[in-house]
Amino acid sequence: MAVATEEEGLENAAILLMSLGEFEAAEVFKHLSPKEVQRLGETIARMKAVSRERVDAVIDDFDRLASSESLLVADSNEYVKAVLRKALGEDKANLLIDRILQGSDVTGIESLKWMDPSSVAELLRNEHPQIAAAILVHLEFDQASDVLKHFTERQRNEVMVRIATLDGIQPTALRDLNEVMSKVLAGGDRSKKSSLGGVKAAAEILNMLGNAIETSVLDFVRENDNDLAQKIMDNMFTFDDVEKIDDKGIQALMKEVQSESLVIALKGASPALREKIFKNMSTRAAETLREDLDSRGPVRLSEVEAEQKEMLKIIRRLADEGQIMLTGGGDDEFV
Repeated sequence: MAVATEEEGLENAAILLMSLGEFEAAEVFKHLSPKEVQRLGETIARMKAVSRERVDAVIDDFDRLASSESLLVADSNEYVKAVLRKALGEDKANLLIDRILQGSDVTGIESLKWMDPSSVAELLRNEHPQIAAAILVHLEFDQASDVLKHFTERQRNEVMVRIATLDGIQPTALRDLNEVMSKVLAGGDRSKKSSLGGVKAAAEILNMLGNAIETSVLDFVRENDNDLAQKIMDNMFTFDDVEKIDDKGIQALMKEVQSESLVIALKGASPALREKIFKNMSTRAAETLREDLDSRGPVRLSEVEAEQKEMLKIIRRLADEGQIMLTGGGDDEFV
C-alpha cells in the first residue's frame, strides 16, 4: 500500500475519530498534544462529506494496524528508567532520562502550549527577559517565534540574546519560575539541569520569525556580542539554504509541498534555487511551474515568507526522519 502523505494521514485520523463518536473521540483527544488537537480539529471542520468506500478503507487500515500491535510493558517510562540505570549506572542514565522523558517532568509547561501566542506574550510582557527566555525555550520553536512577534522590538531582541546564551535551567530556577507564573510552570525534583536554550534554539526560533525581524535581532546581538551573532548564524537554515540540499532531498521535498504553496514560496527565491527545483522535477511539471511563476502577478512579501516558513517546517520534519540532510550557514551538520 502506498505511504500516505501528511495531509492524507490527518484526513484518515479525522475520519477515524468521526467514526468513533463524540465520547470515544474525546477520550482520544485527551492523549494528544495541543498542536495535534488543533490540526485534527481543523481537518475535521474542513471535511463535509466522505465516501463510504473511504470510511471503510480507513477503518480496515486501522484494524489491521491495531491487530499487529501489542502492549509489551505496562509503564514504558519506568521501563526505560530501569533499563538505562542497569546498563549505564545511575549518573549516566539520569542524564539520558532527563532528555528522553523531559516533557513528562515539566507538566506545567503544557498549559502554556494550549494558549494562543498573544495570550502567552501578554503573560510574559512585564517579566524580566531572562524569565521570558527560560519559559520560551520550553515551547515549540514556531510557537515561541509567534509569541516573540507580539513583543516590542527591544524586548524581543533582549529575550533572543538570553535564549542564545542560556546553557541550561537548574531545578531551583524552574521552581522560581513556577512561583512567578502562578504555578503555570512546574519545577520537578530533577538533580540535573535541563539542556534547553543555546545558540541552536535561538537559530531555530529566528528561522521562524521572518527576514525583517531576523535581521533586527541579529543586528542587536552583533552590537553586543559579534561572536554570539556569528554562532547563531552558523546554526541557522534559511530558505536560501534550500539550494544546498542534494537532489534526492529536493525530490523528497517536492512530494510534500502543494503546487500553489511552491509557486508563492518561489516568488521570493533566487534564480539558482528555482533552477535547482526545476531540474528535480519532470519536464512537464517543471514547465507547468515556470508558466505558473511567470503568470502569477505580484505577491505580498508576508505571503511569500509564510509559505517559505511552511516549507522550512516540512524540511525540518524530513530532516528529522532522515530523508534530508541539512547544512546551515556554517560547515557543521544541522539536523
